[in-house]
Amino acid sequence: MARADSVFRSWCGRALVVGCGGIGQALLRELARRAPGLELLGASRRDCRTAEPAVAWLPLDVTCDHSLQQLGEYLAEGPPLRLVLNSTGLLHDTELQPEKRLSQVSRSTLERSFAVNAFAPILLAQAIEPFLPKQEPFHLASLSARVGSIGDNGLGGWYGYRAAKAAQNQLLHTLALEWRRRLPLGCVSLLHPGTTATALSGPFQANVPPERLFSPERAAGHLLDVLEGLGPEQSGRFWAWDGAPIPW
Repeated sequence: MARADSVFRSWCGRALVVGCGGIGQALLRELARRAPGLELLGASRRDCRTAEPAVAWLPLDVTCDHSLQQLGEYLAEGPPLRLVLNSTGLLHDTELQPEKRLSQVSRSTLERSFAVNAFAPILLAQAIEPFLPKQEPFHLASLSARVGSIGDNGLGGWYGYRAAKAAQNQLLHTLALEWRRRLPLGCVSLLHPGTTATALSGPFQANVPPERLFSPERAAGHLLDVLEGLGPEQSGRFWAWDGAPIPW
């Protein structure tokens, strides 16, 4: 059910969800319930219109400058962006696996991880900046990961993913400081969604207690709950799914 007390219920404008995997699609469905006044747009390589009938979809490759430019051209026509949620991420595929030891680190896998997990969020912010409102509050939130916390790293391993998420955190924290001066009603957030039952975490779920493995729908609800409790004074911080701050 939609939350009757949702902060976003009275918002008008456009909401953009980038990355339409499990969490991205769940975010679109939850936003359709919580924020009926927002025009919903999903942007991803895969068509996400099955997630929610009211969603408009735009093909987007976050690692391609031309594709990001096309996103900007699309956004130039239409209402301002009130919510921008980046749910893209790369942890593994057929050619990339989290490194367990130094000998497994390679230049090519580091570059691929940084392209999606670090470079894409800040370049997305650059592409959408002209379409953010100056006189209304807005959110830019990007999925990070607790393993990207340097202060919380007590296990080691996963060199590329950890480092790329830490780099994303620094880039968006720096952006928040700039926007505090130029777009003071904006709030930039890094969000850890918890371990969620998606393809990204699939190979690593075996040792996760059932109560700590979230469905995409539950994760999306948690993330929007966190955002609804934040404002410009909290911009540039790193939050867990339950609203607890995470050390850098």
